[in-house]
Amino acid sequence: MSFYFIFYASRFRDRLPGYLVPEFYNITLWPRLKPNPNSNLYIFTGWSAVQFECLEATDLILIHSNKLNYTEMKDEHFVSLTSEGVSVPNIKSTWLQLQTQYLVIQLMGKLTPGQKYQLHAQFTGELADDLAGFYRSEYKEDGVTKIVATSQMHPTNARKTFPCFDEPAIKAVFHLTLIHPTGTIALSNAYPSPAPSLSFAQHSNTTFEATEKMSTYLLAIIVSDYIRIWARKKAIKEGQGNYALNVTGPILDFFQAYYNISYPLRKSDQIALPDFYFGAMENWGLVTYRETNLLYDPETSSNSNKETTVTIIAHELAHMWFGNLVTLRWWNEVWLNEGFASYVSYLGADYAEPDWNVKDLIVLDDVQKVFAVDALVSSHPLTSKEDSINLPGQIMEQFDTISYSKGAAVLRMLSDFLSESVFKQGLSFILLWLKLFDQKQLFPPLSTDTGIVSQNHFLLVPESNVTVESFGFFRYEWMIPVRWMKDGATKDIWWLLEKKGVQLWTGPSWVLANINVTGYYRVNYDLGNWERLFSQFNTDHQVIPLINRAQLVDDSDVFIIVQITNTCSVYKYISGNKFCIHPNLRSAVYCSAVAAGGEAEWNFTWSQLQDATVASEANKLMLALACSNNTQLYLEFTLDPAKIRKQDATAVITAVANNRAGQNLTWQFVTKNWEHMFTEYGVGSFSFASLISGVTARFSTPQELQQLLDFEEEHKDAGFGSAALAVDQALERTQANIKWVQRNKQDVLQWFRSQTGN
Repeated sequence: MSFYFIFYASRFRDRLPGYLVPEFYNITLWPRLKPNPNSNLYIFTGWSAVQFECLEATDLILIHSNKLNYTEMKDEHFVSLTSEGVSVPNIKSTWLQLQTQYLVIQLMGKLTPGQKYQLHAQFTGELADDLAGFYRSEYKEDGVTKIVATSQMHPTNARKTFPCFDEPAIKAVFHLTLIHPTGTIALSNAYPSPAPSLSFAQHSNTTFEATEKMSTYLLAIIVSDYIRIWARKKAIKEGQGNYALNVTGPILDFFQAYYNISYPLRKSDQIALPDFYFGAMENWGLVTYRETNLLYDPETSSNSNKETTVTIIAHELAHMWFGNLVTLRWWNEVWLNEGFASYVSYLGADYAEPDWNVKDLIVLDDVQKVFAVDALVSSHPLTSKEDSINLPGQIMEQFDTISYSKGAAVLRMLSDFLSESVFKQGLSFILLWLKLFDQKQLFPPLSTDTGIVSQNHFLLVPESNVTVESFGFFRYEWMIPVRWMKDGATKDIWWLLEKKGVQLWTGPSWVLANINVTGYYRVNYDLGNWERLFSQFNTDHQVIPLINRAQLVDDSDVFIIVQITNTCSVYKYISGNKFCIHPNLRSAVYCSAVAAGGEAEWNFTWSQLQDATVASEANKLMLALACSNNTQLYLEFTLDPAKIRKQDATAVITAVANNRAGQNLTWQFVTKNWEHMFTEYGVGSFSFASLISGVTARFSTPQELQQLLDFEEEHKDAGFGSAALAVDQALERTQANIKWVQRNKQDVLQWFRSQTGN
C-alpha cells in the first residue's frame, strides 16, 4: 500500500507508470438492447483478459476503469491474475480510485521483470445515452423506436467499456467478440472472423479478426440493423449514403499517394449515428459520424452540407495514417493529430471535388476563426507541458480551436514557403518546427508605416498584462515569411527577421502583404495605404486576390475594434461594397419565417422537425426554431433528450443566445441549470466550452461582465472541467467588447445618423 501513495505523489500521479506493457486484449461484450426488467436500465456485460509484460518489479498494478461494476472473483477481488510457467503473487486487495479512474490491484509479492501475465475481469456497465464509451443511441423508423449500441472511446472512454491501459501511446492488439440479437449486425475495426458466427435462438456471437496494434481510443464497437454505407435502412434506400460512398474512394487514393504509404487496413467502413458527441471519430477501419456529416440528400441538402460531408470524410480518413498508424505520445500534442488532419482535409476534398476551390475555405473556416481566439491573453500554446495535462477534463480541453485551426494554419504556412512537394517529402520536418511554435501566440500583426515594416504582438485588449512567463523564450519575435504585391504586381517572398521597422518600399503605391493569407498573421497599414487599397477595391477589385479581399475586411474590422485603425475612415470604403450571397437560402428562410411568425409557425416548424428523415434538413429546422421571439420553452427542451438529442443541446442553446430576443434568457437558463447540466449530463452530452463561448459571445456591458464574474465565483469549487479555459476567454472577450463600445459608440452612432439623415 505504501508504494501506491509514493507513486501517487510522484510527477506521474495522474499517468500510468509505464512498467506494465499490454500485448493484447481478449474482450467479449454483450449489450442488451432492451431495458433490464428490474432496474429499467440498459446494460452490457463483459469479460476481458489483457496480457501484459512486466518491465520493472512491482507489487502494484494500475489499470484504467470508470463506471464499471465488477463481479468478484476468488478471494472476493475484482480481478484474477495468471501467468504461464511461473508462480503468480496473490492479490492482497483491489479498489477503485475515482479521481484518476484507476482500478488498483495491490499484490502480496512482486511481479517478475520480463514475464508476461494475464489480468482477467468480469463486469457490468450501463449502456447509457451519455454519448461516451459504449453507449445507447435511439431513433424512430416508421414509428418504431430502435436501439443502436455504439461507442465513442476518444479520448478517455475506453476505460468505461472494459479495464484497459487507456493512454494513447500504450498500443495493443484487440481480439473482440460481440454477443448481439439475431437479425442485427455487429461491427468493429476488423472484419468478422472467417469462422462462422455462433447463433442461438435469440442471439448471435460475432468474433472479429485481430486488429492492428493500436491505441485504446481507436476501438469501435457497434450493434445495429444498419446496411452499408452503414446508416438507417431508410436513409440508405433514399440514396443519402451515395455521395459519401462516391468520394471515399478518391480521397483514400489521394492520401495513399500523398503519404506514399498504402492504406494500412483491409477495410474502411463508415457509419452514421443518430446520437454522437463529436462531429466524427477516426476509429481505425470503422469511422463514426453524426448523421448530418455523412448523409447527403440531393433533394434537400444544401451545397454547404455537401462541402461539410466531403471535408469531414477527408479529415477522418487523413487520420488513418497520421494519428492511427503513427500516434501522438500524449494528449499535450493534440495539434499534431488534429491540426494536420484539418489542413490535409482541404487537400483531400479538393482532389475529390476539383471544381469547388475547397482549399480557399481554410482562410474563412480556420485561419480567421482562430485569429479571434489567439488574440486573447488566455490563449495557449499549440503544445502544452506534458505534466500539465493529466485528468480527463484537461485532456478534453485540448481539443479546441487552437489545436485544430491554428495547427492547420501553421502547417499551411510551412507548406507554402517550403513548397507542397518538399512538405510532403519531409513530414518529419514538422517536428523540428514544434519548438519554434511552442509558445503562446504566433500572431504578430505586421504593421506598415509608409513603407516601413515591423512586427508586434497583437492582443484584442492591447493594454492586457502579458507576463514574462507568457512571453516565452522567443519573446514574440519571429522569422516571418511575407508574400506581397505592389500596385498589383507580385513580388518575391521576403522575410522579416526582426521586430523593429525595416524599409521595404517607398513612394505612393499601394502594397498588399500576406498574399492568399498563407502566413499566420494579420497585417495593418498606415491610413494612406488603407485608403489606396480600398480605392483599388472600388475601382477594380479583381486586381486584389479573392482571399485577400476577405482578409482586408476581416483585418480592418479587428483593427477597428482595438482602435488601431480609424473607424469611420475604413468603414466609408467598406460600406460602398456589396457582397454576393450564394442562393442556398433555406436556413435563412426558415429562420425568418419563425422570427416573423407566432405560435402557429413555431409549432409547424417543430412538427416538420419531428417528421424530418434527412439529417441536414432536420438540423436547419432545429436551428430555425431558435429564431423565435419566445424561446423559453425551446430552452427547456434541451434538458429533455426525448425532444432535443443530447448531441444537439449545446447547438440549440447557443443558437438561442445568438437571437437578440433570447440572449439574456439563455444566460439565465445556463446559470440556473449549470450544476444540473454539469453533474447529471456530463461531458458526453454538453460541449461545455462551446456552451460558455457561445452564450457569452455578445456580452458587452459592465453588468454582463459582473454576472460572468459572479458565475465564476459561484462554481469555482466544483470547477468547470473542459470549460475552464473557455470561462477565462469569455471574461477577456467581454472586457474587450466593453472597451470597444466605450470607444466607438458615439462615432458609430454619428456615422449611422449621417447615412440616414436622422
